[in-house]
Amino acid sequence: MHLLELVAQPDIKPSFQATEPYNSSVPDWMLGTFKRRSISFANGLTDTDTLVFWLQSRNFSIDLRLPTLEQQLPALPIDALDFDQLQTLAQYQGWFAQSCWDQHSRQLSWQEAVSLQLHNQWPEPAILSRIGNCMIEFAPSNVYVEDWRLQNQQSGPLIGLRLLAEYNLISGEIQHQGGGLIINGNFAGLVLGRAPDITRQLQQQQLSLPQLVQQHRHDPAFLKALFDVETSLATGSLEQGFQIQLSTQPLRQQQALCPLDGFESLGNHKLRQKLLVNSQPCERIYCIDVLETNVSYSLLTATTPSAQQWQADEHDWLNRYTQPVY
Repeated sequence: MHLLELVAQPDIKPSFQATEPYNSSVPDWMLGTFKRRSISFANGLTDTDTLVFWLQSRNFSIDLRLPTLEQQLPALPIDALDFDQLQTLAQYQGWFAQSCWDQHSRQLSWQEAVSLQLHNQWPEPAILSRIGNCMIEFAPSNVYVEDWRLQNQQSGPLIGLRLLAEYNLISGEIQHQGGGLIINGNFAGLVLGRAPDITRQLQQQQLSLPQLVQQHRHDPAFLKALFDVETSLATGSLEQGFQIQLSTQPLRQQQALCPLDGFESLGNHKLRQKLLVNSQPCERIYCIDVLETNVSYSLLTATTPSAQQWQADEHDWLNRYTQPVY
């Protein structure tokens, strides 16, 4: 079954149930794919160069943070990267996490993260507000503020599938555990967590990613397992597929994100997808977060009638230099 057929199935329902004090999902104005325009810190400094994207499903997030295109690594396998390149890769960030929205405090926090990094680099919740296509995120400590811009310019599907595990059907081994797939209209994001064996090993060592690269610089098998985790951003469509534009896996750039067919319902809000990974037969087991055929990813937000009248009255000078900013 193709995802186009899947979203049309009325009997396939989401599975997520929130616990107090959280809502069952984030508000509609938070849905979509956002690109960070800037982050400003309490020390007076601002970063507008790091490439940062946030994809939001109803109940989980995908986040990708990479250096500028000029400073990203070439499309090579892990075992072809030298030590300095591995240390650069160890500074990439990409993760999946369950979203917990508290409507009273307007704070979004995250749980059950699956991440390239081995410690939580963003421990504070987000205080969020949105005006137009601009979503502003304040850290409760006021150490930073981030300016996010909605990238979706038209309505489209919203699909959120939480990955439970990916199995190699020949060996029976779990190749990836945890992560998820989000499709926001013409944007898509994929996170594949590490295999459980390496995850347990890393939990015991309790070192940072750069420290592990330094410690195991002469152990290619360990380094390959260490970096066998992915966060990718792609563009395209459900009809034509999605091509990766940015990824924590250098070799994956410009490749197809993932097959969009091979799905079947297992009942109990779960799906199985049969696919080939590196020419090996595999299956991915997903838990459904959301399947919606058409969501309005609107660039507009509501305001008061008096504010609308003020904007109309002062149109000449208010809109003298205005333009869409993404």
